Amino acid sequence: MKFKRILLKLSGESLAGGQGHGIDTDRLNLYAAQIKEMVDAGVEIGIVIGGGNIFRGLSGASAGFDRVKGDQMGMLATVINSLALSSALEAIGQPARVLTAIGMFPIGEHYSKWKAIEALESGTVAIISCGTGNPYFTTDTGSALRAIEIEAEVMLKGTRVDGVYTADPEKDPTATRFDQISYDEVLARGLKVMDLTATALCKENDMPIYVFNMDIPGNLGKALAGEPVGTLVTAR
Repeated sequence: MKFKRILLKLSGESLAGGQGHGIDTDRLNLYAAQIKEMVDAGVEIGIVIGGGNIFRGLSGASAGFDRVKGDQMGMLATVINSLALSSALEAIGQPARVLTAIGMFPIGEHYSKWKAIEALESGTVAIISCGTGNPYFTTDTGSALRAIEIEAEVMLKGTRVDGVYTADPEKDPTATRFDQISYDEVLARGLKVMDLTATALCKENDMPIYVFNMDIPGNLGKALAGEPVGTLVTAR
């Protein structure tokens, strides 16, 4: 494998599968099987999952919720998804540990870098929930922060799309995919890889981002083996 330690960001929307909301157990089990296969191959995996399949803070704010409370509701949604993934992993024999950015014992352990690294080094998947633990920050920013903290070699962003495009490929049939692109070009073009804060954080700490389609079975293994199944975002 090309990478020894990674941070995998999964979107809540992808976890919903075709039903569009909630948790699709087939999709959940597909993710769990791919993750276990990579751990068995020697890769240390930390995971951050979004909560958009259950509740999104920004959507709540636009509907009249207080923004802070809405974001806190979104954090709780990420915990539900994290518990579901940990259960799916443990069901197939892969140890997993749920860590939360806000105190939530006994649902999860309070996150620290050292607890996460201890889990990774023992072959346990560290699932880190609640984003950064603060409102106004997305789970993309939480993923970037945790990737840097746990000293991952790369942050893999598993999405419904197979990389970064010149435009939204679901809306523009002429959009073309980049094999590699710099942080500066992502920011200059306003491409929707991650939010600006997350992209800037990765740039400042030289954390590569690899965007790929996690919903295709085997793609996680191909990405970790260095096969060109997505887009690499780096300084150069």
